[in-house]
Amino acid sequence: MARLTPSKSTPRGGKPRPSSSPAGAVADQQRPPPPRRPKQAKGASKNKKAKSGGFESMGLCEEVYRGVRHKGYRVPTPIQRKAMPLILAGHDIAAMARTGSGKTAAFLVPMIQRLRRHDAGAGVRALILSPTRDLATQTLKFTHQLGKFTNLKTSLIVGGDSMESQFEELAENPDIIIATPGRLVHHLAEVEDLNLRTVEYVVFDEADSLFSLGLIQQLHEILHKLSDTRQTLLFSATLPQALADFAKAGLRDPQIVRLDLDKKISPDLKLAFFTLRQEEKLAALLYLVRERISSEEQTIIFVSTKHHVEFLNTLFLEEGLEPSLSYGAMDQEARNIHISKFRARKTMLLIVTDVAARGLDIPLLDNVVNWDFPAKPKLFVHRVGRVARQGRSGTAYSFVTSEDMPYLLDLHLFLSKPLRPAPTEEELLKDMEGMNLKIDQALANGETVYGRFPQTIIDLVSDGVKEVISGCTDLIALEKPCTNAFRLYLKTRPMPSQESIRRVKDLPREGLHPIFREVLGSDELSALAFSERLKSFRPKQTILEAEGEAARSRFSKGSNQYLDVMKKKREVHEGIINLVHQKNSGDPDPKEEMVENISNWERKEVCGNKRKSQSFRDEDYYISSVPQNQHLEAGLSVRANEGFVENRLDAAVLDLVDDETSGMQSQKTRYHWKKNKFVKLNSGDRVTATGKIKTESGATLKPTKTGIYKKWQQKTHRAISSGGRSGHFAEEGASTTGSHQRGNRKHTAAGRGHRYIPNADVPSEIRNPQQIQKSRQQKAMDIARMKNKSSKDSKFQKFQKNIRRHDGPSKDGKFQKNRRPDGNGKGRGKGKGSANGFGKGKGKMKGKGTR
Repeated sequence: MARLTPSKSTPRGGKPRPSSSPAGAVADQQRPPPPRRPKQAKGASKNKKAKSGGFESMGLCEEVYRGVRHKGYRVPTPIQRKAMPLILAGHDIAAMARTGSGKTAAFLVPMIQRLRRHDAGAGVRALILSPTRDLATQTLKFTHQLGKFTNLKTSLIVGGDSMESQFEELAENPDIIIATPGRLVHHLAEVEDLNLRTVEYVVFDEADSLFSLGLIQQLHEILHKLSDTRQTLLFSATLPQALADFAKAGLRDPQIVRLDLDKKISPDLKLAFFTLRQEEKLAALLYLVRERISSEEQTIIFVSTKHHVEFLNTLFLEEGLEPSLSYGAMDQEARNIHISKFRARKTMLLIVTDVAARGLDIPLLDNVVNWDFPAKPKLFVHRVGRVARQGRSGTAYSFVTSEDMPYLLDLHLFLSKPLRPAPTEEELLKDMEGMNLKIDQALANGETVYGRFPQTIIDLVSDGVKEVISGCTDLIALEKPCTNAFRLYLKTRPMPSQESIRRVKDLPREGLHPIFREVLGSDELSALAFSERLKSFRPKQTILEAEGEAARSRFSKGSNQYLDVMKKKREVHEGIINLVHQKNSGDPDPKEEMVENISNWERKEVCGNKRKSQSFRDEDYYISSVPQNQHLEAGLSVRANEGFVENRLDAAVLDLVDDETSGMQSQKTRYHWKKNKFVKLNSGDRVTATGKIKTESGATLKPTKTGIYKKWQQKTHRAISSGGRSGHFAEEGASTTGSHQRGNRKHTAAGRGHRYIPNADVPSEIRNPQQIQKSRQQKAMDIARMKNKSSKDSKFQKFQKNIRRHDGPSKDGKFQKNRRPDGNGKGRGKGKGSANGFGKGKGKMKGKGTR
């Protein structure tokens, strides 16, 4: 393999010297030339070494290096610098790095370096599996860009496209297949000749998503048809430390590369969390899009269901904004059109579901809005990872309702970031400048501050939203499906941790979010502070006591028995209530408060970095039942609806298969308390108990053979060869002169050491005797068919002439239509009809004429 010789733009050596003979050229390709030292400037120290660690030092061939430079890569990212040498050495890799760190190029560049050129006789040599269609399409685009200077063929096998067009691509003997698992399994079931034993390079892109979609059985079918000597790679932004969930991937002595464990999101990303009610989200979103986000910034909005996508799309169109949209049930062509318009900056808003949460790379994206807060921390990481990529900055806005607060605490436990509420309006009115300075310091230290959306702004925008919805019939029709879909979404999302649910009850009241401190003045702040005091006001008397006092003042006769009972009750329980209030408030000693001069807001840290508790345990020798990285690994869990609520002891349970039939059936079922019966266990979220697969659109399909491949064969007279030798029936028996075949690879007569000859595998245009005879027979059959057709046409014309000769015209000059060959016709009128079939009279009774 020739060593890389970079161009003049690189600081390392010049062009390679051409060899003087063909034998020398072949030898130069077999052994790499010695590395050249870079030229040193005059006066430079001789002991100074050249810089290493770039793409030049990885031993890439010239075609691959030119593709890397053409793509715009100059210096490898940390994940590329760590993973690519191991992949080029042939090791299996499980790699994790944050979003936007260059993971796609980390496995595409070694793949192109390994395959290097198209080999029609080798079959499929590389397989890349992606969880979504959009990610697979994006990987195809990167593959074409990095492999621009090679002749490798790539095929895209995803759902939504026609099977016939994908059969055409597979018949062209591609070197690389980029596929989603469901459609690839469908092809394996349809095409019996499709062979994956020739695959040498397998990549599971977003591996944790692939193994958590409930497609374990389908992935097992794909892996069963792969060779045992393949190289397997796992890449994801959220990969757990224990690889037990990826045991079926077939890793052999894998090298684990985990980067960015402390910084799971980009440090250039700004986070903003707004607390509001569910019905206030529409007004808050419209305000953000109109006022806070510039018209030149691109924004992606994540919602929970496809019904919300359609609702927001219609609402934005009514407001004069043109968005793009994408969700699983959408037609694939429409999805590609909408995303292409958004990439070309023809639209500035993209409304999507979680289909676009993983891997979608939009270079100039500025903002992300989480309309519905994600239930899993790693899903939040993938969502906000669409922005602040490759050194750019961005902002992630999230709407948090009271039901979403436990998920917010779980997220910050996963991120290991402190979380505190915004200061209240009363605290801001007391010391505006001091509070703003403390907020800026907290944000600079990496802390997260959450706060309320201004109620005045929401009230103003809500009136306009209600008028728009009431005046649009489409929005009125979409309201009920959105409500029902969101109710079902709440039922199916995973539960937060019990610890976070308890801590939410003790959270202090938050103030306005710091992002709105420039919008509201001091008068508005004082009005908001007064309204908040009204909300927290609790009267000293109950309604019965108030009514009793009013009645006593009016009538002033005797005493009220209800009023007396409440007074006695208060006297008994007043002391206990005061003790509880003092315990909950936890007010410090006033002397300490005067000495330390610490504000209440600085002590409102909800959750943050791990603090060492004062205990008698020696942390160097104490073995805890709870691992130190419990929240991190729970957030990275691969299992579908588990995570923070997963029982840690479940992994230690060993279930043995029962010997009896009744015991085996009970192990396959689980008692459903709502249905009051035993139900079958599903294989995952997307595989039902009956074996059907749920697609991205929600439809359930059973993967069975439909016969569409045989119909395509009969129509096109082509086939998908198992070894990739040919795609035509007429060429299956033919062999190229001067070549021999070993296994699935074809070698020229000169042997393996012979240099590569262009178009050596193209079949000969000279036809053999069998092909000539077949073409002659086909031509003779076509001529006979044309003669039969012409003779039938002449007989029909003669028959028409005979009919016209025997049958004269009627009185009105028209020929009779219902004339029978035996001379019997239908007549109208009374009695028998005439010989011509026409009766006399004007009656409607039908008669029968005789000739």
